[in-house]
Amino acid sequence: MPNSPLEQKPLLDIRDLHVELVPSRRKGAALPVLGGISLAVYPGEVIGIVGESGCGKSALASSVVGLLPRAMRIGQGEIWYQSAPVHRLGREETRRLRGKEIAMVFQDPMTSLNPALTVGEQLAEMLWLHLGMTRREAKARSAELLRNVGLPRPEALLSEYPHRLSGGMRQRVMIAMALSCRPQLLIADEPTTALDVTIQAQILELLKRISAEERTAIMLVSHDLGVIADMCDRIAVMYAGQIVEEGPVEDIFDAPRHPYTIGLLNSIPSTAKERLYSIPGTVPALHERSGGCRFYSRCPQASDRCLAEPPRLTDLNGRHAVRCLLAVPEGGASHAAG
Repeated sequence: MPNSPLEQKPLLDIRDLHVELVPSRRKGAALPVLGGISLAVYPGEVIGIVGESGCGKSALASSVVGLLPRAMRIGQGEIWYQSAPVHRLGREETRRLRGKEIAMVFQDPMTSLNPALTVGEQLAEMLWLHLGMTRREAKARSAELLRNVGLPRPEALLSEYPHRLSGGMRQRVMIAMALSCRPQLLIADEPTTALDVTIQAQILELLKRISAEERTAIMLVSHDLGVIADMCDRIAVMYAGQIVEEGPVEDIFDAPRHPYTIGLLNSIPSTAKERLYSIPGTVPALHERSGGCRFYSRCPQASDRCLAEPPRLTDLNGRHAVRCLLAVPEGGASHAAG
């Protein structure tokens, strides 16, 4: 993590971001997918975005790279990458930024790679498009990229089609493509979910090395708290489209303040536990996300005040923030909108 993030300008600055699900046939009200996300990512740090399925992690990642599904749109808020207003860029400008400055590794490489093109053709396309390399230069650089992510026989692999590679190999190809233009920000959306434990460890070690050697900032999206603890400098915990707690990894794991974060940590399997804990209930549906605290129906500490008053993300000590009325003193300063 940067020695003092507050002394640096963020590489990525998300301000009060609201993403909506557009109603079909333009009838009815838009439904909130993300509600007031504010988050900064600093050069060289690894930040984890964690939460259950349906909490909005992937929607947040997709918003940054301009890849929201057609049924979703940014309702309000801003996304700044350095001095570029990502939220205002056109499709072509976003595509140039996404390929060169910001890269993304998706959860399922089989659906992200083009089955009709060889690995070499797909890597070379990135290099022609963004760096203007010749075919010979692109081929040499493509083999080098595959070698750098630990793939054997890189020259031979350039002629292979994605379906002929294992899941771990395809994921490494995706990482090689993402790193081809030396991006300053890498967004990894559940990059190891479908992989076995051994390959998962290798992919995570590769991401660590990339961050350390290239000083690439990484936004790691995951539901796996073990991965987050091992990889990240800072964590943002998401629930029902909002950030409910944010802070350094040691603060979140050693002194969590939000009941949802505490529940997630209690859910981590351990040989010391007689039975596995799970948070009761489910994440509220989009049409149920209004009024007070979105965790109200599942919270063991909830009061009438929680249902009536929407909590705000509140700064506790300059580095740890929480969205919970019971975890902060009344009148605490708001850390971020939403």
